[in-house]
Amino acid sequence: MSAEELLPKVRTAFQSTFDIDPQTITPDTTPNDVPAWDSMGHVTLASSLEQAFGLTFDVDDLMAMENVREICKVVQSKLDRVQCAPVQ
Repeated sequence: MSAEELLPKVRTAFQSTFDIDPQTITPDTTPNDVPAWDSMGHVTLASSLEQAFGLTFDVDDLMAMENVREICKVVQSKLDRVQCAPVQ
């Protein structure tokens, strides 16, 4: 999935989690920019992202998600691993 395809889905997850205009979300958006993006909001956002992309995140992934750019990197990395996984 390209960055152009990834960001709109991340924005949609922000919209459903925080009830905000998705167009306000940029790669530079941080928790300081979204009032409800606190520790509980972060967990809820992660759940929305898991549902949107069909992924699961571990604690290290959650800790790395410091801003939207890093969220996109973590999601892309997970998607790349899923696509490259051998079929059993």
